[in-house]
Amino acid sequence: MALRAAAQRLFLVLATLLLGGLLAATLVRWSPGFGTDARELDPRLGSQSLRALRQTSAAEQDILSFYLRYLGRMLTGDLGIARSLDRPVAELLAKRAPLTAHSLLGGLALGWLLGLALALWLNLGERPMGEAAALASSGLLLCLPSGLLALLALLAGAAPAIALAAVVFPRVLRYAGNLLKQAARREHVLAARARGISPAGILIRHVLPEAAPGLIALAGVTISLALGAAVPVEVVCDSPGIGQLAWSAAMARDLPLLVNLTMVITAATLVVNLAADLAVAALGARR
Repeated sequence: MALRAAAQRLFLVLATLLLGGLLAATLVRWSPGFGTDARELDPRLGSQSLRALRQTSAAEQDILSFYLRYLGRMLTGDLGIARSLDRPVAELLAKRAPLTAHSLLGGLALGWLLGLALALWLNLGERPMGEAAALASSGLLLCLPSGLLALLALLAGAAPAIALAAVVFPRVLRYAGNLLKQAARREHVLAARARGISPAGILIRHVLPEAAPGLIALAGVTISLALGAAVPVEVVCDSPGIGQLAWSAAMARDLPLLVNLTMVITAATLVVNLAADLAVAALGARR
């Protein structure tokens, strides 16, 4: 049964990945302005160059054929050429992915550190004023779009990771706080408190283990949120990572580049969510 469940999960991941790439290609194909290439207006191009550009554009008109050819090349390690930048897609991804990964790791680490630390501090005792201030600040950050948070970070001279941390922090604070409160109301936790165990001891030995599955699931969700927020953050902060690359590809209707970026982001999201699910299942099996 376990092997069958693993096979079903793997099939679902692959099917989602393939469908995500096809949907991205379809949306780009039918977007306004697709098929036009500003390079055709370059007076320096000769007739052969113009013919090559038009042949490339014509080959992308049939989405199903394009996608099947793309999958065949991908199996050999060829991700194609980015039309808008005239460079191999694999080279662009290898150059820009580390910068985005650095910003994501920094933003996630800072957002989780602040959010979880504040949630734990509020859970250690009755702090109505602190809780009101935390809810107000997190509510304000939740109301601000990630692009505006990136603009504020840019004006403050802060790194893109700060803007990503501002996206992650309020969600961690609110959800982790609710998890800890629910865990603190469990019968065995109330019994431990009645026996006179210190609040810190109750938190470490009873509350955190009870809330651990929810916190692991929250980790997967916040990584997916940070991945999505990386696009406007990197564009506004002029950070040359994957997010900025995705934006420029969308503006240029660069079909090969957009399909590859969709596959990369979809694969990262699926892997993160799958790892979180497995971790939660393993934790539940041990309890």
